[in-house]
Amino acid sequence: MTDPDDAPSTDNRPVSGPDDGHVNKVHLRGRVSAAALQRVLPSGDVIVTARLVVRRPVGTTRPRQPVDTLDCLAWSARPRRSMLAWEPGALVEVEGAVRRRFGRGPAGVTSRVEIEVTSARRVRTATRPG
Repeated sequence: MTDPDDAPSTDNRPVSGPDDGHVNKVHLRGRVSAAALQRVLPSGDVIVTARLVVRRPVGTTRPRQPVDTLDCLAWSARPRRSMLAWEPGALVEVEGAVRRRFGRGPAGVTSRVEIEVTSARRVRTATRPG
């Protein structure tokens, strides 16, 4: 007999308890692939999105994919301002959490995984050729 705690869950209810052992923290350092974009959602909320390219450590299991490209999203004013000042190629650092967002498109319900940014900073400006 299998332990029910080891089974995959489709239950989306929040896990209760202050000390449940779950952790959802992300700390990334990578290069900005394109200028950040600001959007106003139908709800009126303002968000800023940016895409980071992060090198994988040497010797990972997929040598033909040396980088991960990660979509980042900021709701709060301070990280939004920081992200809007980034230029393509800059080395930046973000902290936040992994989030899965759902939406409706022409093909029906869609979902995507993003990094919800709570802190953002530029580590080094983009290097200019020449």
